[in-house]
Amino acid sequence: MKMWRFLAAAAVSYAPTLAVAANVDFVNQSAWEIHEVYFSPASQANWGDDYLDTDVLEKGDSLTLSDVEAGTWDVMIVDEDGDKCVLEDVVISGSDRWVISDKDLLACQAAS
Repeated sequence: MKMWRFLAAAAVSYAPTLAVAANVDFVNQSAWEIHEVYFSPASQANWGDDYLDTDVLEKGDSLTLSDVEAGTWDVMIVDEDGDKCVLEDVVISGSDRWVISDKDLLACQAAS
C-alpha cells in the first residue's frame, strides 16, 4: 500500500485559541472514490474514527462535518485502492470548504 503525503498549504485566517465550532464541507473532485476520511489534532498521532464509516465519496460527492473544533488538524484520505494521502497542519477556522482534486492526490503520490 502506498503512503502519500501532501503538506496542505491552506491560506486561512487566524483561528482563536478558544474552542470554536466550525463547519467543513469536504468535496471530492478527484477521479478516485474516497472511502475513508480521518482527522487528528496536529499534535497527536491518533487518527480517531473514519468519518465516512461505510459511505463512499464518489466524484462530485460532498460531506459536511458540523461542530468541528477550530484549530490545526491533520487529515488522512484513503481512496478506492487503499492509497493514503495525508494533509498536514490544515487550519480550520470557521466555515471551510476543502476540494480534493486529482492534482492534490497526485501531489501526494509524487511526494512519496
